[in-house]
Amino acid sequence: MGLQRTISKSITLKGIGVHFGKPVTMTLHPAAPNEGIYFVRTDLESGIPIAAHYSNIVDTRLATTLGNNSVQISTVEHLMAALFGLQIDNLRVEVDSPEIPILDGSAKGFLDAIESVGIEQQVAPKVYLKILKKIELKAGEKWAIALPSEDFKITSTIEWDHPAIGYQEFTYQEGFTSFKEVASARTFGFLKDVEALRSKGLCRGGTLENAIVLDNAKVLNPEGLRYPNEFVRHKVLDAMGDFKLSGFSLLGHFRLHRSGHDLHQMLLNQILKDKSQYEIISAATESKSTLQHGSHLKGLGEAISRASQIAASF
Repeated sequence: MGLQRTISKSITLKGIGVHFGKPVTMTLHPAAPNEGIYFVRTDLESGIPIAAHYSNIVDTRLATTLGNNSVQISTVEHLMAALFGLQIDNLRVEVDSPEIPILDGSAKGFLDAIESVGIEQQVAPKVYLKILKKIELKAGEKWAIALPSEDFKITSTIEWDHPAIGYQEFTYQEGFTSFKEVASARTFGFLKDVEALRSKGLCRGGTLENAIVLDNAKVLNPEGLRYPNEFVRHKVLDAMGDFKLSGFSLLGHFRLHRSGHDLHQMLLNQILKDKSQYEIISAATESKSTLQHGSHLKGLGEAISRASQIAASF
């Protein structure tokens, strides 16, 4: 059980949106304990915040898009994956565009930026969602299983009838696998699909600089792949980003096959619709015991009380 985290100071990143092709300026700001992660579109006058929560997902077709009324922010998954890997709980994200910058198509740029300013540990306990029983979900050739575990783990498998992909498998286990092993895995797509999307006015910002592109036989990027199994590593990255939208730190083993943003959303809905399938826990009990034995950290009692209120609401 740990304490909540935010970044030590604000940092700005600039890039281009992969789907709309517009320049993007995004600034990450520290946020107070229990505020969570939320987005604010600075190019709009409304200033309406969009909480980074699975209940706000409005589209999963090409990326994960969040919305609050008429205000939306798209392609949040790579940034959210970086926040998952770095265990960031509270953050204000200001964006002057409808989507997050794609950078190099992975989470590496976000990871590097946050590590450059540092992370601040806050006097408030994390809140965890622990899987209590096996939960299965199937959608055509895709399937997902959530299993009880004392830590967080993802095992992802993919299978494509393509010479550069084939069958691939990768497991990420928190505390054992370095997040950097998945953070630099790039998004990928097929040339024929890119051309079709551009004919519809989408994927305008996609290039060989921010995605792996394949034709019918090979990878078209001159530098090749960063890992032989970069494709499945990126699937793990996407899943981590989408699971961050649960609003909790997760304890469970998630097995995914040919998964995508739609399946990740369906799995979160499937888990959270039945309270017998999970338990909400925090460091409150442990911290209260510590306080009784002489610890007097300022504000810790209030933070514990707030975390307990959050847990009790689920």
